[in-house]
Amino acid sequence: MVTLTALIDNGKCYELIRQHRWPEGVCCPHCGSMHIIKNGKDDTQPERQRYVCKSCQYHFDDLSDSVFAARHQPLRVWVGCLYLMGLNLSNAQIAHELDLSQNDVYKMTCDLRQGLVEKKPEVELSGEVEFDEVYVTAGHKGQPEAVKKKSVKVGDANSKGFGGGVHSKRRNHQYLG
Repeated sequence: MVTLTALIDNGKCYELIRQHRWPEGVCCPHCGSMHIIKNGKDDTQPERQRYVCKSCQYHFDDLSDSVFAARHQPLRVWVGCLYLMGLNLSNAQIAHELDLSQNDVYKMTCDLRQGLVEKKPEVELSGEVEFDEVYVTAGHKGQPEAVKKKSVKVGDANSKGFGGGVHSKRRNHQYLG
């Protein structure tokens, strides 16, 4: 049986990672400097390039400080998993395609999703922003007593859903919600 990972080239996976991680050229993940020198290849994975930063002397490689760093599965398995996730396949289908256990695929997909969330830029709102069905209490900074819900009298019609008097349909008695 031929699996998807048998068809994927490890060298092309490392090239893909370099292109997406450093589109402007390799930079140090520690200090951000572009003054980098190549420092040989990895002993077990010859496609994996090592680098040294001239500014801070930080040693790193293609996968350092990424979601793929220090993983037991080869990079081609991770790239295959990411590709199949993009096709919206279930973890069971991905496990079958990659010839892995469902538990391993579950951990991989969780790690990949978390890695994407961590790299996602923070959203900044500007200009005019609309909200629907939002209740905002403002002007009580540093005054926690003013924010606490005030006790509502039974039958108070102006309670706006904050524990106001409610009539029971069954007995016609009032109770506090």
